[in-house]
Amino acid sequence: SCHSQTKSKSNIIVGGGCEGCEGVFEYKNKILSAIDTLPKFQETEPKLKISGTVYQKDGISPAENVILYIYQTNRKGIYETKGTEQGWAKRHGYIRGWVKTGTDGKYAFYTFRPAAYPDGREPEHIHLTIKEPDKNEYYIDEYVFADDPLLTTKIKNDLDNRGGSGITTPKMMEGIWTIERNIVLGLNIPDYD
Repeated sequence: SCHSQTKSKSNIIVGGGCEGCEGVFEYKNKILSAIDTLPKFQETEPKLKISGTVYQKDGISPAENVILYIYQTNRKGIYETKGTEQGWAKRHGYIRGWVKTGTDGKYAFYTFRPAAYPDGREPEHIHLTIKEPDKNEYYIDEYVFADDPLLTTKIKNDLDNRGGSGITTPKMMEGIWTIERNIVLGLNIPDYD
């Protein structure tokens, strides 16, 4: 879902093409924190908490000031719109959110589990774009769910593991389904120095 991208300061496009990654900048006047709640969280089941830590390329040091942008379908498998969207929201819909990591690299999104596309051609997934302070925006592997019957062995084997594996295992914790994914910046990202 990502194919064109802006250039970084060094004129090298990190991560290759990325159609729609510019959505990472569409948070407008919102002050970003390490936690965000996506639209429709309160009224939609099953509720989902996504959390983890973003690490620098060494896989050990937490990464500060990294923006994560996610967007997803609703429970019918549609990127839902209200009709007033602008920019990439016209395509990504309004069920989307942004966080910015603090000194500990931690992040969390409160949302709900999306549905697969109505035609069943892809497993349930949540798109994820990364924006580091000194690099252009780029996508990493989507969050997918190990218990999704559409997540076949072939699909698992074809994943690039950009930023690390996006395959998550939902666990019920404190009354909410929770998935954890730690992200390593630059891991399996083309042209990342």
